[in-house]
Amino acid sequence: MNERAIIVEGLNEPPRSFLQRCFGCQVHDRDKPCNHRRTAAPTSAGPPPSKETVMDFGTWPRVLVVDVEGNGAQPPDLVEVAAIPMVHGSPVPSSARSTLLRPPNPITPFATRVHRITNQDVATAPTWEQVGARVHADLEGTWIAAHNAHVDYGVLLRHMPQWRPAGVLDTLRLARATCPAAGGYSLDALIDLTGIDLAAVPGQRHRAGFDAHATALLLLDLAAHYDTWDALLAAAVPPKMPGASLPATPNSEDQTLW
Repeated sequence: MNERAIIVEGLNEPPRSFLQRCFGCQVHDRDKPCNHRRTAAPTSAGPPPSKETVMDFGTWPRVLVVDVEGNGAQPPDLVEVAAIPMVHGSPVPSSARSTLLRPPNPITPFATRVHRITNQDVATAPTWEQVGARVHADLEGTWIAAHNAHVDYGVLLRHMPQWRPAGVLDTLRLARATCPAAGGYSLDALIDLTGIDLAAVPGQRHRAGFDAHATALLLLDLAAHYDTWDALLAAAVPPKMPGASLPATPNSEDQTLW
């Protein structure tokens, strides 16, 4: 048992519901770590969604799934930025944008071992000063999503202090709420858990374009456990981030970037 849920094995629905009423918290099957649906809280505007309601991706506002890679410095300089749009419940690779950047400071050997981008690879790439205005225009006023979004949002905001997204969805936070019995919450662990097939995703792991596409597929898989956009926001938007409706709470999530 943890602060949010009781984790059990081999439990059918009737006894699970009984235990939830007794203990006053969620009860989850370890063999089915993502086995529940979430609905938005009822409001005076109308009755709660029916149990048959499923997520209507057509109601979503514009969402761009983003990923960034850094040069290994602290704070990091950007060496790659990617964004892939979501349209009606699907990522649209043909409209994705990805660009390498030449950072003001060299890429460290450790960072290169992670994302395999070398200083030679970015020797003729544009600088942030050359592409920053375009990136800002693409991301301004839209919802963004990322895995461990504090990192990507923080790095982008440092490069674009005037940037104001509509909101920030964090698939790490969403996965913790949706799959409390998962064994791990790294992007790789969650892809394995959900069985998402990345065979058709171009590129390689730890490159911004690939990771953004993989995160988009993960977002869609997790979002299918929720009935409405509002229910999704309640689980996916970190406190004190754009789009949040909850008061700030201490954040212990990893905020490092290669």
